[in-house]
Amino acid sequence: MSPEARVGVYYCPCEDDPLFTSGAAWLGRDPFLGAPVTQPDLRGIEEVTAEPRGYGFHATLKPPMRLASGGSWASFVSAADRLAGQIAPFELPTLAVTNLHGFLALRETSACAPLQAFADVCVEELDRFRAPPPEAELARRRRARLTEAQDTMLTRWGYPYVFGEWLFHMTLTRRLSVEEHAVWRPAAERFFVEATAVKRLVADICLFTQTGPGAPFVIAKRLTLSG
Repeated sequence: MSPEARVGVYYCPCEDDPLFTSGAAWLGRDPFLGAPVTQPDLRGIEEVTAEPRGYGFHATLKPPMRLASGGSWASFVSAADRLAGQIAPFELPTLAVTNLHGFLALRETSACAPLQAFADVCVEELDRFRAPPPEAELARRRRARLTEAQDTMLTRWGYPYVFGEWLFHMTLTRRLSVEEHAVWRPAAERFFVEATAVKRLVADICLFTQTGPGAPFVIAKRLTLSG
């Protein structure tokens, strides 16, 4: 990986899961193929999904990071694979479209302790590979008026929304106005109703990579949970 490249550790349903195909269609991009996908025939959907489109359909476990100097992609993948070998697959609760701080996102409908533990261990165990974020990035994060706990997380882990500040979510739109929510939330609920109605296993760790600033994230590796 180049010094500008980033890797994110994500949950993403498998390519043959209806949730994957629905998410790729909603956002307009398949992160496995790195190719455009025809979106639903809804006026304005290309614009309201432009922001999450570049990241690909996913839920963040360990936020995107540059690899530390001296680290290598091969050693990172090897460590992530060892970690996956220590975690047993677990059931993901059914999902629902929710309003998350103004964004539409899919979130779990019931508490799931293994899901939180999954995110926590990914953050902690893979952090030795993370290059410190530049000061400009830290300053940008702090403009969001972080709480004391979030600022502590930012300083220690390079991102404010980890551990107790983390929420499972699969982002579907940019931040919407109240009027826009009245349009887009029902549309998203209708579109995802079948894909979200079933429980599914979380059975792998998904590594998404970005070649440089502004480039789309794509799926580089799936590492099977086998603990």
